[in-house]
Amino acid sequence: MATEKRLPNPKGQRPVHACACPTCRQHPKGPLAREHRVLNRLLAASDERMRRLLVGFLARQHGRGGVALLARITGLDRNTVARGQGELRHPFPSSGRIRRPGAGPPPVEKKVPGF
Repeated sequence: MATEKRLPNPKGQRPVHACACPTCRQHPKGPLAREHRVLNRLLAASDERMRRLLVGFLARQHGRGGVALLARITGLDRNTVARGQGELRHPFPSSGRIRRPGAGPPPVEKKVPGF
């Protein structure tokens, strides 16, 4: 498998993924490659939830094979794209959170009993 390429992102956001689909490799200045770059810039500026919803929506619009295609274009995991499709069907109530309660990395400080 080819190594993952990232484009520089001057605003300090998430790095912009460089699409590795065959069309973008053969015609890097073509209209489809331009669309993929715009999509990846949009995803780099989005938070986690919006990123999942957007790729889930686009994968659904593409139809069969959409999850694999969007995973290749965006560099996101196939499970992330599928999770975005699921969140479009059954959204969890928005409480100002991006992740569900309990999701994400464990807290840095652990509580020590007796202190």
